[in-house]
Amino acid sequence: MLLQNRLNRQQKDKITQFRSIVGASDKQAIDCLKQAGWSVEGGIEVFYSMGMRGTAVVDSRSIEQFYKKYKDPHQDMILAEGIGKLCEDLEVEPSDIVLLVISYHMNANIMCEYTKDEWTTGLTRMAVDSIDKLKAKLSELRTELRDPKRFQDVYNFAFSWAREKGQKCLQLETALGMWQLLYADDRRWQYIDDWCNFLQKHHNRAISKDTWVQLFEFARQIKPDFSNYDENGAWPYLMDEFVDYMRKKDGMAIDS
Repeated sequence: MLLQNRLNRQQKDKITQFRSIVGASDKQAIDCLKQAGWSVEGGIEVFYSMGMRGTAVVDSRSIEQFYKKYKDPHQDMILAEGIGKLCEDLEVEPSDIVLLVISYHMNANIMCEYTKDEWTTGLTRMAVDSIDKLKAKLSELRTELRDPKRFQDVYNFAFSWAREKGQKCLQLETALGMWQLLYADDRRWQYIDDWCNFLQKHHNRAISKDTWVQLFEFARQIKPDFSNYDENGAWPYLMDEFVDYMRKKDGMAIDS
């Protein structure tokens, strides 16, 4: 307890929460949380990335049975049919963004597939070992997207996750669907529909990683009237074309 003497109440509460999730010691919890700027979710990532081990707070046998319920009968992984059944049991649509957040925590490599290692690691990180616990966690998982850093992490994860096997780029229709999913509800970017229409009309080809990342920065940084957009800046040519498209569409004055 000496380690906690100089910490404030909020930090002590986060230590308690962190330890309850991963079963860490006081020292492990403080070290990880400090490295993550006292973010519990970030601390958990530090904990596992450093190969730390704590006292199990989930039942590994329950996770095994949970996995077997959805595992493909012919392959040792959960495939589309199993994920469909999981969605039914969770009472969510397969297109619900919470499934993307779950996949992010599992660090899943491919959409509509979970390996046993991904499943086991992800559920352990989320501290769930049953359908009831995962269902109870859904609201918290959705809330994570309100954190700008978590949203950016999930956004970046989505590109690799949604790619077809062996492809470097994201198919246009898939990218459009992912953008509409990510920029929905309280995360909405006012030009998401215009961006998607622009790409379908003027860029009818796959989306690169660079375009994916740059769109996030564009949506975050550029004002609605594009007044702070610098055509001589480091933006890719596709962004120049989009700004020009929107100015012509809405009759905006082009700053000199």
